[in-house]
Amino acid sequence: MVNSLLRTVPQECRSACGISRAESLFRTSTGLGMAQIKTFRSPLAARRLAAVGIVLIAASGLSACKTLDAAGGGDEALTTGSLGAAARQDGPSLKATAAAAQRWKRNPKDIRAGLAYARQLELLEQKDEQIAVLKKLVSLHPGNMDLRARLGRAMLKAGRSVQAEGVFRAMIQGGHRDWKTFNALGSALAAQGRFDEARAQYALALKASPGNPKIINNIALSHILEGNPARAEKLLREALATPEGRKETRIRQNLALALGLQGRFREARYVASQDLSPAEVEANMAYLRRMLGGSADIWKKLQKG
Repeated sequence: MVNSLLRTVPQECRSACGISRAESLFRTSTGLGMAQIKTFRSPLAARRLAAVGIVLIAASGLSACKTLDAAGGGDEALTTGSLGAAARQDGPSLKATAAAAQRWKRNPKDIRAGLAYARQLELLEQKDEQIAVLKKLVSLHPGNMDLRARLGRAMLKAGRSVQAEGVFRAMIQGGHRDWKTFNALGSALAAQGRFDEARAQYALALKASPGNPKIINNIALSHILEGNPARAEKLLREALATPEGRKETRIRQNLALALGLQGRFREARYVASQDLSPAEVEANMAYLRRMLGGSADIWKKLQKG
C-alpha cells in the first residue's frame, strides 16, 4: 500500500521533499502544490504538507484506481498505478508497450486498443505520452464521456490540474452532472489551492450523493490544507461513521493525519495502527515530526496541544 501510493507522487515532489519509499502513507498523486497551511508558521512545513502530505481520493468515482479507491465502472482491466523507476527498464514491460502501440496504430479508432496502450504508458510512468493517447481517443470519440473522464483523471494525476479542470467543466457543461464529475472538478480545484471553489463543487456532489464518505473525505482534506485539522477531524469521523466509510483505509489514515497535525500523536498512532504495520505507523509519526518540527520548540508546543 505504501509503495503503491509513493509511486504516484510526482518525481519533482519526491526530489524537493526528500521522500523515500519507506516514508509516510500520507502522500498524494494530485499535485497539490504549494498551498499555504495557515496553522503552521514554517513555510517549509506548509510546502511539504501541501506537496506530499495528503491521501486524497481524487476524482473519486471516475477512476478504477485501487490506490485512490475510486468507484468507476467498466475499467477493471485498466486499474491505475505505476511500477516505479525500476520498472522503466524492465524488458517485458517495454515489449508489452511496443506491442500495444502497434495494435493501436493499426486502428487508432479502436478504444480498447488505445486504452490498453495508455495503460502500458502509465505503468512506465510515461504520463505525457499517456495523456496524448487519451487526447487522441477523445478527439476521435468526442461524445464518449468515459474517455473524457479518463483524460481528466490522467491530467490530475500528472499534476496538470488546470487542464483537468477544463475537462471536467466541459463535461458538466455538456450535461454530465453526476456526483463523480462534480467531485472530480472539486479535486482539480483543490489541487490549485482554490478551496472555497472546490468545496462548492463537493457540495454539489453531496447533493447528488448524500452522505458519500469519499466526498466528505475530500472536503475534510481541503480544511487540512487551509490549516483547520480540527474541522477536518470532525468530517473524517462523520465519514467513518458510515458503513462504506469504515471500509476506507485512506479515510482512517487521513484522520490519523488530522490528529497528528493537532499534536495528538497518541490518538493518531492508534488510528493509523488499525491498517498499518507498527513500522509503517512509526514511519508516519516520524514523518509528521520532521514535517512540522522545524524546531524543537514547535514540536513541544504541538505535543502540548
